[in-house]
Amino acid sequence: MREKQVKHHIDGLVALLLFGVFAACVLVVLLTGADAYRRLTERDQAAYERRTGVQYIATRVRQADHAGGVAVEDFGGVDALVLGADEVYAARVYCYDGWLMELYALAEEPMEPQDGQKILEAEALALSLEDGVLEAALTAPDGRSETLRLSLRSGEGAAS
Repeated sequence: MREKQVKHHIDGLVALLLFGVFAACVLVVLLTGADAYRRLTERDQAAYERRTGVQYIATRVRQADHAGGVAVEDFGGVDALVLGADEVYAARVYCYDGWLMELYALAEEPMEPQDGQKILEAEALALSLEDGVLEAALTAPDGRSETLRLSLRSGEGAAS
């Protein structure tokens, strides 16, 4: 009779040990998957933030791309992309105080950089317009930079 009781305790202990090993394996797989998912989403978010800024600039330039419609000028000590420079109203896209900003106002209205609307976080925006080619280098908050080069369809008619 005593032999049967010991055998039942060992069978129960082996079953409990196997369940514990299975549970530990499941936990390790879940933690590994969660960590991989977290790293992928962080990487994708950083890439999204870098690309979104330059794609925003590209879209705005394409909308205003006509002879004399795109210009680069100094705006309160920062480079500004002026869209609709030959019109009554103009949009200025620039980087100020850690943000990519846009200001839509009368072209000749005396405005300041802090008057614009925040678009997305960015550290710096370097702009140049030469021979109908616009180059915009946008630096993200993490220090990475994305460069955009657009050949304006209006060509040499663009203001500089």
